[in-house]
Amino acid sequence: MWQFETDPEFQVQLDWIDRFVREEVEPLDHLLGSQWDIRAPNFVRLVRPLQAKVRERGLWACHLGPELGGKGYGQVKLALMNELFGRSRFGPIVFGAQAPDTGNAEILAHYGTPGQKRRFLEPLLANEIVSCFAMTEPQGGADPTVFTTSAVQDGDAWVINGEKWFASNARFASFFILMAVTDPDAARYRRMSMFIVPADTPGIEIVRNHGFHGEPEATHAHMRWTNVRVPLENMLGSRGDAFVVAQTRLGGGRMHHAMRTVAQARRAFEMMCERALSRFTQGEQLARKQMVQEKIADSWIQLRQFRLLVLETAWLIDRHHDYKMVRKNIAAVKAVMPQVLHDIAARALQVHGSLGLSNEMPFSDWLVNSFHVGLADGPTEVHKVTVAREVLAEFKPAAGMFPSYIGYEQKARALDLYGEAMEG
Repeated sequence: MWQFETDPEFQVQLDWIDRFVREEVEPLDHLLGSQWDIRAPNFVRLVRPLQAKVRERGLWACHLGPELGGKGYGQVKLALMNELFGRSRFGPIVFGAQAPDTGNAEILAHYGTPGQKRRFLEPLLANEIVSCFAMTEPQGGADPTVFTTSAVQDGDAWVINGEKWFASNARFASFFILMAVTDPDAARYRRMSMFIVPADTPGIEIVRNHGFHGEPEATHAHMRWTNVRVPLENMLGSRGDAFVVAQTRLGGGRMHHAMRTVAQARRAFEMMCERALSRFTQGEQLARKQMVQEKIADSWIQLRQFRLLVLETAWLIDRHHDYKMVRKNIAAVKAVMPQVLHDIAARALQVHGSLGLSNEMPFSDWLVNSFHVGLADGPTEVHKVTVAREVLAEFKPAAGMFPSYIGYEQKARALDLYGEAMEG
């Protein structure tokens, strides 16, 4: 049954999350650098106690099943949580739900051996370590079928050579999940396999760390892999299954990006409303100016439309338990997400005037982030192509030269149906 309400018991949890994030988690954004440097003294002093409160509340890593220490919440509940703790840069890690660790944990849960789960998954879930998903390559862009990083079997090991690009969190990671070509002559989507690689393996080099505006530190690495040897059992999934393994994390990851984008856009909207009510110009409140009212109305409508699309998609995932069945919906969410954040952040900046441009306000950071979310996990253009293909697959071409809905054909069918009943 479709409904637009949250059960009272879970709403109590959401109300607690909202207060907790606003009062205790958001201040961390102004005091700490990278949320990935989990061994930094201030991280230990400030973040660990908040994580303990989340655990006591039973809200730690709720995307995981009970067998892995989570609640096994469906996507709708996760969406409602993410739009609250996603307000803060530190929110996801305080709640044990930070990317890329969540997606990497899903891969390990599905494909890891018992030994690998003990060594990598268990400490990852506890946030005792963090991880990196090394997929993109400098020349590859949005087309993974042109990746060249290779893994060649040599006795009881795979030998990896190549380069990876924008490998987020690489400098702090304890291990990597890496995509490499194992069968260059196979079909396009059967050439690559996925591997788990401990960070202390010889031959792994960070060429340079890159950042973007608004990030406190450069944490996206250009990496070089030179004769990196890993045991044969470090392959995740079967040989040639890299795309299948990657989809284990990408569907959920794209949804979680969207849920947190709702939170960021909502913050921008709240700030715009407060500013409009607080400032006066040319003899009246800014909020009484019709062009400001238009910005507020457009932003509210855009945010509500996007939120409903996200929640509908989450509901469909919960219903079908199959990301493939809702591929169109996930792609639509991913395609519209950057524009929503961009538009609302830009309007909020404009309403704040010169203050909005300053580094005292987050709007410039959020505008840049709108382009980031339009590139991460596949660019917007790719997702629009997916939506179009999935939609068109639901239709059939006309049988004849002209459309089946051409006027005279429609009228003829109407006369066949109702002609005798017509007067005269």
